[in-house]
Amino acid sequence: MSGSRRGVEVEVEGRRILLRNLDKVFYPAAGFTKGDVIDYYVRIAPVLLPHLRDRPLTLKRYPEGVHGSHFYEKRCPRYRPAWLRTAPVWSEGNQEDIRYCVVDDLASLVWVASIADLELHTPLALADRFDHPTALAFDLDPGAPADLLTCCDVALLLRRLMHRLGLEAFPKTSGSKGLQVYVPLDGRATYDETKAFAHAVARLLERAHPDLVVERMLKTLRTGKVLVDWSQNDRNKTTVCVYSLRARQRPTVSTPVRWAEVERAVRSRRADGLLLEAAQVVARVEQVGDLFAPVLSLRQHLPDAAALERAHAR
Repeated sequence: MSGSRRGVEVEVEGRRILLRNLDKVFYPAAGFTKGDVIDYYVRIAPVLLPHLRDRPLTLKRYPEGVHGSHFYEKRCPRYRPAWLRTAPVWSEGNQEDIRYCVVDDLASLVWVASIADLELHTPLALADRFDHPTALAFDLDPGAPADLLTCCDVALLLRRLMHRLGLEAFPKTSGSKGLQVYVPLDGRATYDETKAFAHAVARLLERAHPDLVVERMLKTLRTGKVLVDWSQNDRNKTTVCVYSLRARQRPTVSTPVRWAEVERAVRSRRADGLLLEAAQVVARVEQVGDLFAPVLSLRQHLPDAAALERAHAR
């Protein structure tokens, strides 16, 4: 993809979009341009769009690339195309509805990429049932010298606990330094319920593995440990969407991984093969498809606190 600063107009599924500055380098260490960003999102769209569909999108924009300033944008820009869908979500802080962009199709995805939205951040709920999350999310964040490999150790502990509860869980890299584990739900529970449950899980893991896990946010407690961040299970929080680029030195991606890959990393004590870049992820999807698809289709009931305690005691 190439173009001058004046831009090039393209047609995407019958929608016309003006693309500017396609040659601007957004990831200098990799020579990865704005055009490459758009091209990646076009190529990954078949597996990405189902995870964006019907979810209010928080934009994280980098107009000058990863080394420039960035900003979050919840309100869908007023200069958006007339055809781009928006959804209102009530904001307690603002005491009004905020209209978010909703990326349901390829044209909408190309447009948000064209305004330098490198990272795609989504809530755990759909726009029309915003108080009922469709999944639990555990963000495993290492405190140095803990690293991605240490997160793999904790992810397997978390998986074992979920398995005792009869729940399937699915891992993905954050595209940065950690792992995220999602547990699909049936959409019946509220955020109050999922947040309390996730917090109880984090506390249990810390109690059982105090040298490895921490559930409190204080940085002074996190050295050499993995924070099991349960707070993401909140109406006001978003997490980076699966298949989103990350604004790091190189164009890494939040990538679904198999549990077998996590186990292999733990056995070999090497997790470097889990952190993948855009081209690698496109090739991987062509081979294995969407490993995160069950997060959208699997319906699981949120257990109660008593079940969690029983599972932990086994």
